[in-house]
Amino acid sequence: MTDDSRELGVELGDLHDDLEAVEYPISQDDLLDEHGDREVDFGEETMPLEELIGPMNEEEYEDYSAVEQAIMNMVGDEAIGRKNYSDRTPPAAGEDRQDEGAPEQEGQREQESF
Repeated sequence: MTDDSRELGVELGDLHDDLEAVEYPISQDDLLDEHGDREVDFGEETMPLEELIGPMNEEEYEDYSAVEQAIMNMVGDEAIGRKNYSDRTPPAAGEDRQDEGAPEQEGQREQESF
């Protein structure tokens, strides 16, 4: 397993190396026949590759990066980890700062756009 098997909260493990070794281009059907039962870990969840990218109904993947992008597109925000986390400095005394992406901010954005 390479050190590159984890990206953006998605852990491919040995599947990363196996997908890189595939002879591309490859049809989605062939890819899933060979590796569809392999697990992809993200956040607290695990899902077989076939369940994850199968719904995309791609005819063919040109290279590993296309497969990786498909995985990242289908994972969703389950791989994010702590939502609204920031390593920036905490609010100053008396400063009222909302978490990024907080529901209150969505309403403010709508009001500001008028």
